[in-house]
Amino acid sequence: MKYTADEVIQYALEEDVKFIRLAFCDVFGRQKNISIMPEELKRAFEYGIAIDASAIAGFGDETHSDLLLHPEPDTLTPLPWRPEHGRVVRMFCKISYPDGRPFECDTRAFLQKAVADAEKAGFSFYFGAEQEFYLFELDAKNEPTDKPYDNAGYMDIAPDDKGENIRREICLTLEQMGIQPESSHHEEGPGQNEIDFRYSDALSSADNAMTFRTVVKTVAHRSGLFADFSPKPREDLPGNGFHINISLRPLSDEYFRNVLAGILEKIGEITLFMNPVEDSYKRLGKRKAPGYVSWSHENRSQLIRIPAAAGEYERAELRSADPSANPYLAFGLLIRAGLYGIEHKLTLPEPADINLFKADPSVLKRFRKLPGSIDEAKKLAAGSAFVKEFVPQPVLDIYCKE
Repeated sequence: MKYTADEVIQYALEEDVKFIRLAFCDVFGRQKNISIMPEELKRAFEYGIAIDASAIAGFGDETHSDLLLHPEPDTLTPLPWRPEHGRVVRMFCKISYPDGRPFECDTRAFLQKAVADAEKAGFSFYFGAEQEFYLFELDAKNEPTDKPYDNAGYMDIAPDDKGENIRREICLTLEQMGIQPESSHHEEGPGQNEIDFRYSDALSSADNAMTFRTVVKTVAHRSGLFADFSPKPREDLPGNGFHINISLRPLSDEYFRNVLAGILEKIGEITLFMNPVEDSYKRLGKRKAPGYVSWSHENRSQLIRIPAAAGEYERAELRSADPSANPYLAFGLLIRAGLYGIEHKLTLPEPADINLFKADPSVLKRFRKLPGSIDEAKKLAAGSAFVKEFVPQPVLDIYCKE
């Protein structure tokens, strides 16, 4: 349900809400929040709630630390793991300077602007998120270990798959929050899991990706476990992917191919924002994680694959990103690259209908490689006119710093 500001205030009164979490994230997509009481809601909607942002990555220093959070009422959702009496709810926020200027490091606003520009051009982008994570045991002091919760493999079932009940609780919790999971299963690595979402508009999908991480970590902790979303939790285990399914409206084969061609052309320049940490590059090119710029139908060795689907379910799956990515930046840049492809009427190259993990080196020479290190990715982003056109300079500086 989409709420207005007045309806949120009325909801808080009728549903015994005692705490409202105003949520936002830093430039790397790490969620933050501040809690206010219901009596402060009217002020929050009219004027915003001030925060000291000096200790948040990319949000300034002690000399310019005041920012305002402006809750968006249509993002209201209860937190089901909190008590029924004295309920806790959450809203995502826009961020501004005290003088009303939009805060340039507000990555949610970055995505909103990309969505608005796409709509002006006559297009709507939809995304479906597939995030992988490991469940690790905690030690006697409740600190994370690197010991997997089980030794099951891909799509195994209980009792080998010990994560079945945890995934069930995660899915039920998400449903209570108005988020629709599509499927869940045990992944390839021991203790590794995946839950996929039904596609949604870009902003809702990014919000859901953020919420998903919070729910998974919360449910895991309540079960005495640690949920690890890092791209390469252990050197000897498969990495965690963040597969991003992309679809376009209106549905048009020509425009869709333009979009994919745009993403393929710009992917090297935006890889830093899909894979923002050093360990991201220990995953790429190994165990179903792509290392080359290519596409194909139903081929999991490619950067982009077109899954078997028809009609409204037709989509493309980008397989390079990992869960350390900020979904607002990732989705926003994919929209920009797609629009670039449409504007310049880019042609999609021939599909690479081969297994790139087993291909001969002479064959691989025909393909561009994704950046092989974070330093290479930073260099490509810093030198990209495309990135500089859309990514605010403070955000780019933060990502590219040594």
